[in-house]
Amino acid sequence: MPGSVENLLKVTMGLDSASVGPTVVRQAVRERMTACRIAEPEAYWEILNGSPQELQELINAVVVPETWFFRDREAFAALSRYARVHKRANQPIKILSLPCSTGEEPYSVAMAMFDAGFGPQEFKIDAVDISTRNLAIAEREVYGRNSFRGSSLEFKDRYFEAVEGGLQPNTAVLKQVRFRAGNLFDFQASSFGPGGYDVLLCRNLLIYFDRELQDRALVCLKGLLTSDGLLLVGPAESALPRLHGFASAEWPMAFAFLKSNRVQTGTRAIPLSSPTRTPSAPKPKTKVVPPVGREEQLQTTAQLLDQITESLKTIERIANAGRVKEAQEVAREHLKQFGPSAELFYLLGLAQDAEGAAPEAVQNYRKALYLAPSHQEALTHLALLLRKQGDLNGAEALTGRLGRIRKGSGT
Repeated sequence: MPGSVENLLKVTMGLDSASVGPTVVRQAVRERMTACRIAEPEAYWEILNGSPQELQELINAVVVPETWFFRDREAFAALSRYARVHKRANQPIKILSLPCSTGEEPYSVAMAMFDAGFGPQEFKIDAVDISTRNLAIAEREVYGRNSFRGSSLEFKDRYFEAVEGGLQPNTAVLKQVRFRAGNLFDFQASSFGPGGYDVLLCRNLLIYFDRELQDRALVCLKGLLTSDGLLLVGPAESALPRLHGFASAEWPMAFAFLKSNRVQTGTRAIPLSSPTRTPSAPKPKTKVVPPVGREEQLQTTAQLLDQITESLKTIERIANAGRVKEAQEVAREHLKQFGPSAELFYLLGLAQDAEGAAPEAVQNYRKALYLAPSHQEALTHLALLLRKQGDLNGAEALTGRLGRIRKGSGT
């Protein structure tokens, strides 16, 4: 039966079981058999084929969300930049988040548009996902700590309110997003709004399809966009849109593509931003500190930690600005000044990943995980990179490890 289930999921949702590993599908089947109180695989197969509701529940079990607010920030900067240029007097900018997972992405879009100066009548967001479980979480509108990652969390104070169980986006943000269940391969269904979208976020979905279905998916995505629409994909998917006539928007680390009728015959290197350098964090003084009291020691330690934190923020800012070579240089200088840390190796790997230096990125992601085995961002990006390189077993192992960490932490 397992092979039959994998084929059914591929036909229904496009899932290439090799991209997530066969154990993911087997675990989902076991979960659903237990829920249905069925012991025999053949009996479950009969129910699965005769019940659209059970098929949906199996899809819910297979789709494991991995998202957070403002994941890959430069994508949201690119979106608002595009929206400002294409702003129309009497027609709102139409945006689609597909898949929208548990809602962090479309709500981030709403916050980014408000930050860019758009009023509530000037943009609309449709959020579509194949998992009804994900949509139920999104419509609950309450988020825990796992949804807030990274060091730039100032948006929490502007857009969130404390409620029982976590934080909730404010009413203005909630009103901008309309959630619907839908399937990319049925893009003409009523789950999608009428007319084309100006911006389409389809990030980290294509990696779960085989090559044939990736092509089919890109045809669907192209059909959903306006003639000059913007497509945003994930880092591991950035080579695919060009094969279907999309032109790179050439916005560093945004992985953004413009719909174009002209097929691109090659790829150009993404230009770096202005060569103006952001100064690296100041070097700490190297003089030997004489013995002092406990209070003075604590103060000295706190000052050093502040320097390290500011230096890491500097590296992140440079990388987010697209100056990936410079970010690597500053990261190596940080290593000399302050020594190794998981966050440093993660940021260095991220910059190398964006530059296309995959072997070096893999090495630094692994260093980050050696120092911090539960570093979820390093696990996520390393799994994506290994999958892109064809190491499906390695990617599957990391994905399973990430799932266990999240389950153990209750996030």
